[in-house]
Amino acid sequence: MNKYKFFRDAKNVLLWLIGCICYSVAVTGFVIPNSIAQSGITGASVIFHNLFGWPVGLVGFILNLPLLIMMFLCLGRGSFLKTVSVAVILSVCLDLSSFIFANYVSTYSGDKILASLISGILEGFGLGIIMTTGATSGGTDIIGRLVHKRWPHITVGRTVMIADALIVIANMITMRNLESGLYAIIVSFLSTKVIDSMLYGMGNGKMIMIVTEKADEISKAIISASPRGVSVIPAVGAYTGENKNILLCVARKHEISGIIKIAKGIDHRTFIIVSEANEILGKGFSSSL
Repeated sequence: MNKYKFFRDAKNVLLWLIGCICYSVAVTGFVIPNSIAQSGITGASVIFHNLFGWPVGLVGFILNLPLLIMMFLCLGRGSFLKTVSVAVILSVCLDLSSFIFANYVSTYSGDKILASLISGILEGFGLGIIMTTGATSGGTDIIGRLVHKRWPHITVGRTVMIADALIVIANMITMRNLESGLYAIIVSFLSTKVIDSMLYGMGNGKMIMIVTEKADEISKAIISASPRGVSVIPAVGAYTGENKNILLCVARKHEISGIIKIAKGIDHRTFIIVSEANEILGKGFSSSL
């Protein structure tokens, strides 16, 4: 068990290192040289870097310290050790990459849209790798969790979005450049998409629920005409009191229209609900996350 834990921890540290390097290269090699506003605690440290020339990594860790302490006191140990470890590694990587770009490798300072695209991909890939281990880089994520615990009706995502937006606006003010915030939107959007793809897979599908009185006919038709299976769930109409069935099926996005056509062709009165299914584990889809 100890041997397994050692290799698991070593693997996590390696993934954290790779993730932090990717994120650091994005920030110091593309974001800062092109005056693109950065969100999160890193964005706050970039403000101090632009105003006083202070190292981004060290300032970021100092800003993270009170949040980490509050996380430990209010949220317990949980993922505290992982978050602290990632925060330390990220701080070192940011300042080390800044030193390397300043002395050995040229930063990119060309097309800002291209810089935003590369930054978004690198940041998303780096954070995605870190998140696959169950860790985070701290910062506004901690703020979101703390606010949610105090006021449960406020979601973590909403708090993080507001905090990041305020930091981006502060960056725009210190840079005196409106465009820096517009480019930040590109970086944020693309990094979010990359993170979602890494955590939930790129083959996102749809879940379709079919409420019908002709469950046997529709389910057999779907199974024979498509590679998808169907689950039958007994149900009772609350208004009519009639016995019905709900057919539950998950499929790729391009298969949904065919399934709907089959159901409507057999029972034109059927009631159909189609929703997103970001994570599908099982035969015909992903076997693991």
